[in-house]
Amino acid sequence: MKNVIITGASGGIGKDMALHFAENGWNVIATMLCLEHGKELQGRTNISCYLMDVTSTASITAAKKKILEDYRTIDVVINNAGVGYRSFVELAEDEEINKIVDVNWLGVVKVCRAFIPLFRSQQKGHFINISSIAGLVNLPLGSFYHATKHAVESFSECMAYELIDFNISVSTVQFGNTPSNFQKNVVKSERSSLLSYNVLMDRINLILKQKTAKNKDLKPLIVSELLKIAQSPAKNFKRVTIGFDANSLSLLRSKMGYRLFGRLIRQSVLK
Repeated sequence: MKNVIITGASGGIGKDMALHFAENGWNVIATMLCLEHGKELQGRTNISCYLMDVTSTASITAAKKKILEDYRTIDVVINNAGVGYRSFVELAEDEEINKIVDVNWLGVVKVCRAFIPLFRSQQKGHFINISSIAGLVNLPLGSFYHATKHAVESFSECMAYELIDFNISVSTVQFGNTPSNFQKNVVKSERSSLLSYNVLMDRINLILKQKTAKNKDLKPLIVSELLKIAQSPAKNFKRVTIGFDANSLSLLRSKMGYRLFGRLIRQSVLK
C-alpha cells in the first residue's frame, strides 16, 4: 500500500480527499490543527490522524518524527491546508495578512522543505500543492488570497527543477469555488463608510455564492483527479486545472491577454 500525507485534512476537501484515498487502498496520514476537528476520520480503515500546524517549523518537525515512527516511506505529500481572506487593500489587517501568508504560502514551503530529505533518501516522492484558479488569474477583492496562490505556483515550478535529479516530482492543482467549509470560513473585511467598497463586496459575495452553489459536482471530481495524479505522477512539473469555471477562466486569460481579460472582468463584475 502507498502512503500519502494530506495537510488540512480535518474538514472540507481535505477530509473528502482522505476518505477517497483510503477507500482506494492508500494509507492516509491526515494532519490537522486539532484532532478534535477530525473526529470523522478517526477510527477509519487506512486513516491515521496527526497534529500539525503548517505555520510552525517545530510542529512540522514533531509531526514528521511521529509519522516516520509509524511509516517507513511516504509516497505523496498533498499540501491542502489553506485559508481565505476577502478584503480591500486599504482595509486589510496585519493579523489577517500574516495569517493567510503563513498558511497558504509559507505553510507549503515549510512542509515541502521538511519532507524533501526523506524523498531524497527514498529516491522517489511527489508533492501535490493545492493552488487555485486564483493562482492563475486575478479577480477583485482577492489581492491577498490570489497573491499567496500565485506564490505557490511559482514556488512549485522552481522547486520542481531543483528536485528532478532525485526522482522527486511536483504538481499543482487549480480549481474554482467548491461547496465546502472553506467558503463558509473565508474572512471578509468589515463594512466601510465608502459606498463603492460596500457595493463591490456585496456584488463579489453574491457572485461567489452563486458560483459555489452551481459547482455541487466539483468536489467529487477534484478528489478523483487528485487520486489519479497521485497514482501516476508526472515526472516533470505539471499544472492540473479542474472544473469548467477554472478551465474557462484560465483559457480566457491566456488567450485574451491581461488587457482584454481585465475589460471582461470590469464589464461582468464592476458594472
